[in-house]
Amino acid sequence: MAIDFKESKTRENLMRAFAGESQARNRYTIAAEAAKKQKLFAVNQIFLFTADQERAHAERFYDLLKSLSGTTIQIDGGYPVDHFDSVPELLKSACHNEMEEAEDVYQAFGNAAREEGFAEAAAAFFQIAEIERIHGKRFGKLAQMLENNQYFASEPGTEWMCLNCGQIQRGPSLPEVCPVCNHPQSYFEVHAENY
Repeated sequence: MAIDFKESKTRENLMRAFAGESQARNRYTIAAEAAKKQKLFAVNQIFLFTADQERAHAERFYDLLKSLSGTTIQIDGGYPVDHFDSVPELLKSACHNEMEEAEDVYQAFGNAAREEGFAEAAAAFFQIAEIERIHGKRFGKLAQMLENNQYFASEPGTEWMCLNCGQIQRGPSLPEVCPVCNHPQSYFEVHAENY
C-alpha cells in the first residue's frame, strides 16, 4: 500500500536511522581515542574506519530524505551511553549495538518501508543491516581476542598487517616491533581476510 512519503513511517525511520548512525559515528570516534590512549593503535584505527562507514550510512539515509528539504521531522528514540574506560567493554557494547541494528532495528524499518511502498528505502535498510552485522562481528571478535590475550597471538598461518606501513606478518605471534617500519606491535591487526 503506497502512501504519501510526507505522512509515512518510513520518513521517521530514515531520520531515526540518520540520527542513530550519526551518534554511532561520534561514539566510535570517542572510543578510538580511548584505544589510542591505551596504545591499542590498530583498534583505534578500526574504530575510526567504522566511524567513517557509519557516516556513509547516515549520508545514505539523509539522501533518501532530500525531497523533504526545508521541513522538520519530529522523532523520538533511545540511544546508548557506552562511555567505558575498558577497550574490550567499548568493543562489546559496539558489537551489541551493531547486532541490534542488523537483526532488529533495520529489519523492522526495512519491512515498514516495503509495506509503505518505498522500495529504495527498504533496500537501503536491508543492505546496511548486513554491513552492521559485519561491524558487530568484527567488534565482538576483537573484544574476545583482547579479553583472552589472543590479540597479538593466533593460529598458525594467520596474517597480520601493520597499519603504518602495510607489512604482512604470518604466524602465531607478532614481533615486538614491525620489522619494516619499527612501529610497535600494537599497530598490527589481523589481516581483513581472516575476519
